[in-house]
Amino acid sequence: MVFTTSKFLALFVALVFVGAISIDEVNGAGECGTTSPDTMAFRLAPCASAAADSNAQVSSQCCSQVQTFTQNPGCLCAVLLSNTAKSAGIKPEIAITIPKRCNLASRPVGYKCGAYTLP
Repeated sequence: MVFTTSKFLALFVALVFVGAISIDEVNGAGECGTTSPDTMAFRLAPCASAAADSNAQVSSQCCSQVQTFTQNPGCLCAVLLSNTAKSAGIKPEIAITIPKRCNLASRPVGYKCGAYTLP
């Protein structure tokens, strides 16, 4: 079978298109659904000081945001370990204590989050 430039180009475009669909399907199955953990990390902006200093008071805004993640601890972990969180100075070993510091009864105690465990 002889490929002309136009047939080759059409095949290449088709393969790229199929690959793009597959990548989107994989991304959609992430810890936070279709939203990346880096994007979700911006929701935890009110927690920045509490996630960098274990002695800092945890604000009610922070606790409200963290409460939304207790239904999906995998997403919470992905957010706390994301590049955005790291760039913001978040210390995972401290951030992981925020649900307890907020006294969230529904927090996933004992959930493994990378090298850390939710207290």
